[in-house]
Amino acid sequence: MRTSLFKILKREERKSKEKEVPKGPPKSIGLIIDGPNILRKEFGIKLENIKEALEKIGKIRVAKVVLNQYAPQGLIEAIVNQGFEPIIVAGDTDVRIAIEAMELIYNSDIEAIGLATRDADFLPIINEGKRKGKETVVIGIEPGFSVALQNAADYVIRMEGKSEENEDYEE
Repeated sequence: MRTSLFKILKREERKSKEKEVPKGPPKSIGLIIDGPNILRKEFGIKLENIKEALEKIGKIRVAKVVLNQYAPQGLIEAIVNQGFEPIIVAGDTDVRIAIEAMELIYNSDIEAIGLATRDADFLPIINEGKRKGKETVVIGIEPGFSVALQNAADYVIRMEGKSEENEDYEE
């Protein structure tokens, strides 16, 4: 028996319980994943779980994972095999994440911006997306999942890390 490895909460209902995502035509979602922040062995998050959670909100049209130059080849291959585009950056990844997110915000074919990170530094991206009429989704995991990001986004997806049911994770 497979259990959910995530919870989706809509801003208006976060204080109550898990939200049923509204029906209707699927939203087109652009997703940027902060690889060094989210895809860490100690968290055990699988890309397919992020994909599954987002597909309850809409249809992923763009999916990119930003990594630094130290990313292992096996991780890069896993990203490609899941249908995500890996972006390798020399040095700090934050600037590239911001550039990629801004491109999605100003893309008229994208209705929602998904940002998988725990980092409060990306709060201006969430705010700009909302200012431009995009729905915003933050995907993260504890510890260190920014409360400011969670409060600003329209949807919050809280991933669950390694557990007894999820011990077979391999990077």
